[in-house]
Parts: sequence; structure tokens; C-alpha cells
Amino acid sequence: MKTYYKRGTEELKKDNIRAHELTQELNSTAVEEIEKKEAVIRSLFGSVGKNASIEHNFHCDLGYNIHVGENFYAGYNCTILDIAEVIIGDNCMLGPNVGIYTAGHSIEPKDRNKSGYAMPINIGKDVWVGGNCLILPGIAIGDNSIIAAGSVVTRDVPSNVIMAGNPAKILKSI
Repeated sequence: MKTYYKRGTEELKKDNIRAHELTQELNSTAVEEIEKKEAVIRSLFGSVGKNASIEHNFHCDLGYNIHVGENFYAGYNCTILDIAEVIIGDNCMLGPNVGIYTAGHSIEPKDRNKSGYAMPINIGKDVWVGGNCLILPGIAIGDNSIIAAGSVVTRDVPSNVIMAGNPAKILKSI
């Protein structure tokens, strides 16, 4: 289901500034300060399981729409556009340069930059998303699946498969 939003509303601006401040704190925290990094992640995200780890240069829109399970890992340069909810299950790994995008815009040029839509993304348990992957709005990824490096996920992914390519297609069952 699409949720529509207007860019630049005061509430979104305030929430976005809060998220930027927390991501700046997260990204500037020393690598060895594991407890401090986890505390910032817990302040930023809507919910977090045990053992969350995010490498340097993480970015998001709001933060509070992101929910991750236990043993979550995000590699360098991860971006999650969370205008809608992003739910990530236990034991998930995101490689470097992964983009998870709930937000989109009209294909009509008039006022395209003033509003948009958002659709939730749900990533199951034990999922591995390889480096340089993009996950587009409204996608669900089933448990135990692997998204190969460089893939663009434009449709739902069943459980227990390896998907690859642009657009990503099933290579084989696991």
C-alpha cells in the first residue's frame, strides 16, 4: 500500500533533522566504542534486537521507521530511506553500499519534487544482501535468501533463493 507524503512539512523536517544528528553521531563514534554506537542505533531506530552493528557512513531519513532483529549488520555506506517502515529480521547482513528505498516520486514532471509516496519493505530472517544492491519500495524478501552483489530488487523475493541481476531474477533455490 502506498502512503503519500508532502516533502518539506514541518514535522518531517524536524524528524529528519533529528535523524541526521543521530546518524552524524553514529558515524563519528570511534570504532572501538561499540556500546556507544549501539546506544545511538537504539536511539535512532524504532526497534533493535541484540548485537546490532553498523559501519561508518550510514544514512537514513527518519530512523524510527527502521526495525531490525538480533545480530543485524550493515556494511559501509548503507542508506535506508525510511519514509515507510523497514523491517529486517534476525541474523541479516547488508554488504557495503546497500540502498533500501521506501520512497518514490510521481512519474509526472509537474510538482514531482514537492511530494512523493512510500511503501514498506520487509526483509525476513537470515538474509544476506550483497554489496551495491538496491531494494526498491514495497519489496518483501523471504527468509534465508541471498541477494547477489550489484542486484536491483524490483519484485518480491521468495524464501530460500539466490537472486541476482538488474532487475534481480532467481538464480537457484537454496
